[in-house]
Amino acid sequence: MITIENLTVSYGTTKKVIDTLDLELPDCTIHGVVGLNGSGKTTLLNAIYGLKKTDSGRILYNNRKINKKEMSLLVTENYFYPNITGREYLGLFDNLAFGTDKWNALFLLPLDDIIDHYSSGMKKKLAFMGILKQDKPVMILDEPFNGLDIEACRIIRQVLLRLKDRGKTVIITSHIIETLTNLCDHLHYLEKGKIILTKNKEEFGAFEKEIFASIENKNETLINELTAHGPDHLPD
Repeated sequence: MITIENLTVSYGTTKKVIDTLDLELPDCTIHGVVGLNGSGKTTLLNAIYGLKKTDSGRILYNNRKINKKEMSLLVTENYFYPNITGREYLGLFDNLAFGTDKWNALFLLPLDDIIDHYSSGMKKKLAFMGILKQDKPVMILDEPFNGLDIEACRIIRQVLLRLKDRGKTVIITSHIIETLTNLCDHLHYLEKGKIILTKNKEEFGAFEKEIFASIENKNETLINELTAHGPDHLPD
């Protein structure tokens, strides 16, 4: 169980991005964190992993302070050392039991080519393979589906579901809520630095309708005004 208590994270002296946030994440489950741009999703993940200093609160794993030895983090924009191959990158992670070529039969990466020549989708798949090789009990994935084609997204979904069955705990974000509703066991809606809703799988349908209705209602008046006469006749 990951337990987050009264977590506050700020940028500068005034801007609270995470504000006295409380959250419990049971083991062996996949947790989706959703929210609009700027809601604090990446900051929350970075705080859990220890990349972002917290102002207050605590993050526990099985009733003790969590540490990086128990977690792996996939960031949104992956960084790779220049002039190394995909195979050399994976060699940075110590796991003799990891079958690189067997896993690559799923992802079909040119592992002996320089990463600089990879597409963005290929880099994302390589970074995900690095997460798999680390084999940590907690996997933190920030927008793992960005830049991937349909097949790669489905492969990663299948892999994560199998890893959950093996006892992994996954925390994942996505701007596209549909990529989470067919994967996660729990969804947590982050707004203005706080978790305002947590829903279980059987509640996802109502959760989607509630969130989408809120967004549409907030913007409906302006959209109606802007589209009333077409784009060539917009009001001043």
